[in-house]
Amino acid sequence: MQLKQENILIVDDDINILELLQRHLQSWNYHTYKAVSVKEAVQILRDTKIDLLITDLKMPEIDGSELIKFVEENYPNLPKLVVTGYPSVQDSLKAIKSGVVAYLTKPFTKDELKQAIDKSLGNIEKPKSSNEINISEVKNKPYGEIIGVSEKINDVIQIIERVKNNKATIFIKGESGTGKELVARAIHYEGKFSRAPFIAVNCGGIPENLLESELFGYTKGAFTGAEKNRDGFFQAANGGTIFLDEIGNASTAVQSRLLRVLQEKEVVKVGAQKAEKIDVRIIAATNSDLREMIKKEGFREDLYYRLTVVEIDVAPLRERKEDIPLLVEKFLFKYGIEYKDRFIKISTEASAILQRYDWPGNIRELENVIQRSVIMCDKIIGVTHLPSLLKFTIDFPDNQLLTLKEVEKKHIQKVLNFTNNNKTKAAEILGIDRKTIRQKLND
Repeated sequence: MQLKQENILIVDDDINILELLQRHLQSWNYHTYKAVSVKEAVQILRDTKIDLLITDLKMPEIDGSELIKFVEENYPNLPKLVVTGYPSVQDSLKAIKSGVVAYLTKPFTKDELKQAIDKSLGNIEKPKSSNEINISEVKNKPYGEIIGVSEKINDVIQIIERVKNNKATIFIKGESGTGKELVARAIHYEGKFSRAPFIAVNCGGIPENLLESELFGYTKGAFTGAEKNRDGFFQAANGGTIFLDEIGNASTAVQSRLLRVLQEKEVVKVGAQKAEKIDVRIIAATNSDLREMIKKEGFREDLYYRLTVVEIDVAPLRERKEDIPLLVEKFLFKYGIEYKDRFIKISTEASAILQRYDWPGNIRELENVIQRSVIMCDKIIGVTHLPSLLKFTIDFPDNQLLTLKEVEKKHIQKVLNFTNNNKTKAAEILGIDRKTIRQKLND
């Protein structure tokens, strides 16, 4: 039987596993190469064209995670499949971050191995670097509610693809109005936990003295007004995802409780002694600089590192202006149907102005501008329908700097012109007498 074209490199310090994997691969007609150490594997990679790397993680001297990092930077298009007998959340997250396509735990079945290999080699059939997506696909179908074709949006979507099916803690950072909650919703609703609850909490919108009880719940009599036991947002999100927006506004007490949730996977209601086990994926977000807050002791450093297992940086709109036309199209449809009962168009000139502007308020500001413009126009948004803030302005040079005496003289002359040179009225307005007016004009 004719062998397939793909060359597969197997790396494991266990000879028995190497032989087993080789037998399975040869039964599917693949070319195979074996290495019992990372050093030997690197030598094979340098001398041979390899189409798939299958490696163990725990190996003597240099472990498989170092090999994965080496391959990621030196052979970025090479798919990687991890096979390990010592699975851990930390190792799996590292593997995901390094672009590992599949992750198998020993012992595994022959069918599971075949599925993992097919999935890994599927990347070869359609060559595409790990941080790219098909732009035409994005244009035709948004990713959740995320719209864009820029490289920065592609990077965000690629990370979402990596984390959507696990419950790793995720930290989303970005300026206000960039769509951090949309990213959080995409992580939840595009993954396998989409039918579980998604609870969004704006930590900055709840008074500090109430945030603790709202998040974790409380027992009857815990404080004045607590007339019965009540679950909090964490209990409501059990089994799903809780999104903590503006986490930088959380008090020290709330931060301590959050740390316990992340460390122990349990929640203690305000006023309770007994902890409740909980299974929740935490996604936090902020537009604040938490590192700067840590320096000023406004945010716990240990909590920061617990929250930032996976970081997603949502770029401001000014850094991805190629996304503006698609966003405009979305908002034109949304508000055209809402206000005009039809789709509204935009002129080329108005569109050019929108793409020239830097959007300090990001997507939220853009949406507001389109909403207003749809209301102000009939069928087509033109330049006249856009706010003056967006339009070109002339920066006139500052007036020449004058002495105080010259400023006084100019102001007196202005008042005299206003009063048709009536010195008595001018003196009343200026709060001085006629004699002083003459003196200051003659100086």
